[in-house]
Amino acid sequence: MIWNIIDRRICPYRWKNVNAIIEAVEHDNGCADADQAPEASPLEVIDYDKRKDVSVADAIAWANAQRRPVTLFLYDAGKGTTNEEHPNLSECRSCYRGHPISWHVSGGHR
Repeated sequence: MIWNIIDRRICPYRWKNVNAIIEAVEHDNGCADADQAPEASPLEVIDYDKRKDVSVADAIAWANAQRRPVTLFLYDAGKGTTNEEHPNLSECRSCYRGHPISWHVSGGHR
């Protein structure tokens, strides 16, 4: 289920093909001025997942169908799927459990 959406598209009126990333909403807890989400069991958390070249509607439906609260990040098609392009993986905090970013990108808590 979506608890937050961060739209990082340069072209915000393009909706047919975008890249979407989801992260557990509690990852945002370490960001300045963030609402605080309760931490979930490591077995339930969706640390990181992505969909490439989906519509905005499909990205929202996919993120909203998750079993735990997530933050949905939207990017222009072809963007946002690497550490450099998806700075939320490192810009405001490391994982709330202290794992390195590369650990999450490679599969994390799964």
